[in-house]
Amino acid sequence: MSQYQLGSGDRIQISVFGQDDLSMEVRLPDVGTINYPFLGEIKLVGLTAAQVEQLIYDGLLGDYLVNPSVSVAIVEYRPFFIDGEVKRPGGYAYQPGLSVNKAAALAGGYTERAARDKITIIREKDGRTNEFTVTVSDMIQPGDIITINQRFF
Repeated sequence: MSQYQLGSGDRIQISVFGQDDLSMEVRLPDVGTINYPFLGEIKLVGLTAAQVEQLIYDGLLGDYLVNPSVSVAIVEYRPFFIDGEVKRPGGYAYQPGLSVNKAAALAGGYTERAARDKITIIREKDGRTNEFTVTVSDMIQPGDIITINQRFF
């Protein structure tokens, strides 16, 4: 998930080798910015981990450090939400490699009225909200809102 864009709710670890005062673990707030030493407020939502590394590297280079060694890791992804025809609708911790089927399993499985061919996902990307139909084998992403619709007999 190297192209994964950070979003509010993600927990990241910023490490600067040999600089404990510049290393931190933080959950991204709704506003999408954090206050970072020397650099002030920086916007991280919508950036990849590699882009955050570069942003912090560029900000620290020269005035503060000669050659900073910066790494950014995602410690915990923001949750996904599943509702509709599952036994325990709600928010669940995202794990890489989750399909719609696996997400439903985390939510206690499908109900007997679940229409497995009528599943929608609402996903926010680049500040826009998109809604689309998926299959049970499609992969989900952090922050997705999955709706398992009811089938009619």
